[in-house]
Amino acid sequence: MIKRIIALVIFIPLGVVLIMLSVANRTPVTLALNPFDPADPVLSLTLPFFAFVFTALIVGMIIGSLATWLKQGKHRKQVRVKAKEAAKWQTEADREKAKAQELASTLPAPEQRQAA
Repeated sequence: MIKRIIALVIFIPLGVVLIMLSVANRTPVTLALNPFDPADPVLSLTLPFFAFVFTALIVGMIIGSLATWLKQGKHRKQVRVKAKEAAKWQTEADREKAKAQELASTLPAPEQRQAA
């Protein structure tokens, strides 16, 4: 419930700001990809300015997420190795516990002392 409220408190104002940004930047802008002839219509793209801004934000988020994921790869590998090792030691502990219980069941019961 708290997560939902926090998400609403963050995402509603963010959505309002993005809508305001979109409405304020509707002017068409041409992105020329040919540095030698900027007027070349084949290598140019005309869209509203907010489309370029949102595209840049999305591409930046994807690149940042990918970089973070790649940078944390060594930590994920360590977790996998440690989890395998923990499972191995847990299996060993269970095996030793079973041996101890089996050994304890074969031993005679201790004698009860009577209080005098």
